Amino acid sequence: MDKDKFPDFPQMGTETGSPAWLKQAIFYQIYPQSYYDSNGDGIGDIPGIIQKLDYLQWLGISAVWINPCFVSHFRDSGYDVDDYYRVAPRYGTNRDLYRLCREAHRRGIRVCLDLVAGHTSIDHPWFKASCRSRRNRYSDRYIWTSSIFSEAKSTLSLVRGYSERDGSYVANCFYFQPALNYGFARPDLPWQQPVNAPGPLETRRELIKIMDYWLVHGVDGFRVDMAFSLVKMDPGHQETIKLWQVIGEKIRARYPDIALISEWGNPEESLAAGFDIDFVLHIGLGGYTDLFLNENSFFLRHDGGKIQGFVQSYLEQIAKVKGKGLISVPSGNHDIKRLRTDGRTASDLKVIFTFLLTWPGVPFIYYGDEIGMLYITGLASKEGGYDRTGSRTPMQWDSGPNAGFSTADKDRFYLPLDPRRNRPNVEEQASDSGSLLNHLRDLITLRRHYPALQADGTLTPLPVETSQRHFAYLRQANDERFLVVLNPSAEPSSTKIKGIKPGNLSPRICRGVQACVEGDDIQVKLAGVSYGIFKL
Repeated sequence: MDKDKFPDFPQMGTETGSPAWLKQAIFYQIYPQSYYDSNGDGIGDIPGIIQKLDYLQWLGISAVWINPCFVSHFRDSGYDVDDYYRVAPRYGTNRDLYRLCREAHRRGIRVCLDLVAGHTSIDHPWFKASCRSRRNRYSDRYIWTSSIFSEAKSTLSLVRGYSERDGSYVANCFYFQPALNYGFARPDLPWQQPVNAPGPLETRRELIKIMDYWLVHGVDGFRVDMAFSLVKMDPGHQETIKLWQVIGEKIRARYPDIALISEWGNPEESLAAGFDIDFVLHIGLGGYTDLFLNENSFFLRHDGGKIQGFVQSYLEQIAKVKGKGLISVPSGNHDIKRLRTDGRTASDLKVIFTFLLTWPGVPFIYYGDEIGMLYITGLASKEGGYDRTGSRTPMQWDSGPNAGFSTADKDRFYLPLDPRRNRPNVEEQASDSGSLLNHLRDLITLRRHYPALQADGTLTPLPVETSQRHFAYLRQANDERFLVVLNPSAEPSSTKIKGIKPGNLSPRICRGVQACVEGDDIQVKLAGVSYGIFKL
């Protein structure tokens, strides 16, 4: 084998101090407005999620992350919060969310909410009070310049002329998302408050109150939106890291078993801040696009690229964060195109999910990816979705005219359905043993049964010839070992894995892969678009 083209990596363990339940966890992300409509208004809701908990239990899901469900004007799909303490009426009531937690727990499923920590909406009562010219308790809850005409060249996004207050406010993303004031790491102008000023400290206390409110009502943790962005002008995010360390310490003192999940994209920083999980994303350090999203991605059957760059970056991060937390490679999320794009078929997705569910860290499955829902092109932007809108269409439950999503007329749907007559659905795939859905279910069952395949099992990538596009790696825990081989390419391949000394070679989940023992080596032949998981 040509080891010069692929570094001979050492075994990498991922033991962490995170809550023990995360080691076996399989997360499922729910975009609530598109999941299941229980009351016929065309919008998914929390009672609808409750009705589908049996399905999630059948699939093997052990935790859900629900996109923002708080009161909002929904200019950005709920990431513009009007009230952190109340469920949006279109989704139900606070009591519905409490019941969701109880019913999920009864099925062994934990519930994590999406926490928008960095900004509110312009309609939040705090911001309306902050806009007033007369000082009040909320004047410093947001970041304002000292004059509406100052700081024309600021690197921050400023919105001018909005209020009676003489000042411009800092917006995090869209103009209607004013940044909450957590202070500046290096303030150099009078209006830039330090992190220990009264305003930033009060914002921090309020964030802890919000988290405590939902945790005491049964929530099991939070995915924190833009967790890296709280403190402004913060090189290396050092003050933001300190802020989250303090918040984490206070929250975990009362709720030691919760999960804190960051949208950060730099595990060395986020896990040092006290988060349990960070993602490999299209932002931050990146790497996700090299797997799935660009024209040279590894998981393409034609003209795909190599996986070495991703693996190198991943292992460097594992080495830096060892013992602090876990890294997740998700199937997708509400901000990126679905896996089912660029001509990928169910066979391609089976290879991808074999990777995702045998890789270290915590798997996150985006709703609908388990049946191969398609990224829908050409949709008009809905609630700030823009090119993300095509990844947010209604879940496809059955082959009926509304795909089982809602009894409403289609013109009332949150978003249009996939228009294809042969669109995939849960009902048909659940009864087909060879479906993508049952492939995922088998993978999840295997992973949950064997510690070697779980979050903190040892990973050993194996060398790959430069002329081939297959990939192989070992997973191990104690005396338990698995070999995983993948070939996303349409071209067949073969390899000899040397020096493994397999005591046994038992195929567990395989398609198109033949392997046999030759002394201390394993000879492997891979058909095009194939995968194999072998217990050694």
